[in-house]
Amino acid sequence: MKSKKNDFIGSHFILIFIIIIIILYLQFILIENLNIPSLNVLFIILPLSLVGVAAYKVFSQPLFDNLFKSEKNLDDKIKKTLHELNTPVATILLNTKMLEKHLDNDKNKQRLSRIQSACNDLLELYDDMEYSIKKEIEKIELDEIVLGDSIYQVKEKFDELLIKSDISCDINIPSNIKIITDKKGFITTLSNLFSNAIKYNKPHGTIKIYFKDNVLYIEDSGIGIDHKHLFLVFDSFYQENISTKGFGLGLTIVKEFCDNHKITININSKEGNYTIISLDISNIMI
Repeated sequence: MKSKKNDFIGSHFILIFIIIIIILYLQFILIENLNIPSLNVLFIILPLSLVGVAAYKVFSQPLFDNLFKSEKNLDDKIKKTLHELNTPVATILLNTKMLEKHLDNDKNKQRLSRIQSACNDLLELYDDMEYSIKKEIEKIELDEIVLGDSIYQVKEKFDELLIKSDISCDINIPSNIKIITDKKGFITTLSNLFSNAIKYNKPHGTIKIYFKDNVLYIEDSGIGIDHKHLFLVFDSFYQENISTKGFGLGLTIVKEFCDNHKITININSKEGNYTIISLDISNIMI
């Protein structure tokens, strides 16, 4: 919120300053035609420019304060609400762990496990909401991360699904590759790509993740994408297979992140055979 306000005010200062310079330049032409020495004109332009900018700041500040007051109140309210949502969920998790020690009935243990799983899902949703809001109203700080570690972190989340789907995953990433990026956004991007590689794969299929010439590849042996649909896959709500659960937002989120962080994304696919997603991460490598 603060950064957006500063950017908004800064841009207006620049605009007003440019307008003043244009006006004074026209004035300079008129004065020159009256044979006033150029040095005297310079002494006229600079003070008037500074006075104009200062006056604009003084008179515009109250307007800007009122303009951004509602946004600031909304920002504070959202942050407070998110915090209040996080606290009871964390309390539930803590108490379920304490109860788990005293349960000996398998059915009750399963029920407790489902409660813990639901709480973890809520906490993850909380993190996603907090990130999305922060992305809109503040500047996201960039982190230095190890590429391989991030990929294995994402894979770990899908290990159970990989086993259930009988899909093998082969990861071949050099250990020394480091990048500087929005960590949360990058993990979300990888998660969406990993999820698609599983969701649209074949039974007993494979996923290969590898790195070559500053490009990260995610390849699956799945159903592929019809060539005529390749230009549509980044559109919101588009799904190649409408019978698949979801809203078709995954690749839209991926594309938005890649565009914002100067990562070139390409898709190479053959219907019924494979899909290869490539991310050129040259611009974020250290």
